[in-house]
Amino acid sequence: MHEFEKVFSAIFPFWPSLREEEKQNLLSATRAVDYAQGEVLHEGSSCAGLTIVCEGCIRVSILSEEGREITLYRLERGDFCLLSASCVLEAVTFDVQFVAEKASRALILNAGAFSALAQAHPEVEIFALNKTVERFSDVMWVMQQILFRSLDCRLATFLVDESVRTQSDVLTLTHEDIARNIASAREAVSRLLKYFEGEGLVALSRGKVTLLDKRALRALAQ
Repeated sequence: MHEFEKVFSAIFPFWPSLREEEKQNLLSATRAVDYAQGEVLHEGSSCAGLTIVCEGCIRVSILSEEGREITLYRLERGDFCLLSASCVLEAVTFDVQFVAEKASRALILNAGAFSALAQAHPEVEIFALNKTVERFSDVMWVMQQILFRSLDCRLATFLVDESVRTQSDVLTLTHEDIARNIASAREAVSRLLKYFEGEGLVALSRGKVTLLDKRALRALAQ
């Protein structure tokens, strides 16, 4: 079995129905790439290829007109994203940046090969559309947080969600990291974290935030 075939069979529900020639075309159009922490995988709306994360974590973000970076979502092991291959769905153009949040390994599937397969198989195109809708749902949730929720609610929500995601009450994040994730200014985040610390909700140390009262943070996030 080709080293990529196990990944494809787990991610693509249409994989068993493809002809052997079609499977080989996709496999040969795929390359594995290792990325160092902080390395940019993709930037803008160019058609770089479809991204499948095998190891690590990749953060997908956009830049506001003021130059502020807004995190849209993260891709972790087993996640698949089409936004780095805008030519697959021509109606979708989205300027995004993919950055390895930690050392990562990803499969990059040539967009032209996937696009040709989608044109030949309606179920492949439907799969691509469904995946894109899922990602835009993530994006809309972020926009809703920014537009309609106060900064203290957004910060509390992020801290609790990040604790769940990392399965730890000690978050290794700088104030700049947090500001980037909740689309705010670092200074505002620092002031609010100091307030949270004064209220006994968190403890702050260099590059770390320790959650002390998750129940109160959850109540604030409501």
